[in-house]
Amino acid sequence: MHETAEDLKNLQLLLNRSYEQAGSHLREVVTPERRVGAAQLIDLMVGVQVLALATVTSGGRPLTAAVDGLFYRARFWFGSSPDSVRMRHLRNRPFVSATHTRGEDLAVTVHGGATIVDLQEPLHAGFRTFCLETYGEDWDVWGRPAMYARIEPEKMFAFGFDSD
Repeated sequence: MHETAEDLKNLQLLLNRSYEQAGSHLREVVTPERRVGAAQLIDLMVGVQVLALATVTSGGRPLTAAVDGLFYRARFWFGSSPDSVRMRHLRNRPFVSATHTRGEDLAVTVHGGATIVDLQEPLHAGFRTFCLETYGEDWDVWGRPAMYARIEPEKMFAFGFDSD
């Protein structure tokens, strides 16, 4: 776990605020006993989590593609080629939505803005170390040339169904 006590507190506040602002249908599906709290969410997001990431075209249309999602410091991070369509979208329109699901047992959705980060900046040394821990030493060869972004969440919803 790389989250600080402050990260955990802020994540729980975000989850609570998002739920309070949710529409009636979402609240009917995501009942209080189905909500996943911040501490549990952090435990569930260890390793690579495939995200369905939606970016926005210049015409306002959503485009979705799968990306490796990494949950670090209570935020989803992802990488892609610098010349990919999704990174071109983010440079012009940073709005994104992303969802990670595990069958019918778990769903995590985040809406917000993606901030492209320069992994060479000392500020992101912790994330670089996290990538090496997650992917192994080979990441330094194949992963470092990618462009990375962090989703700054405006809303986040996490819910699970008891599979027992």
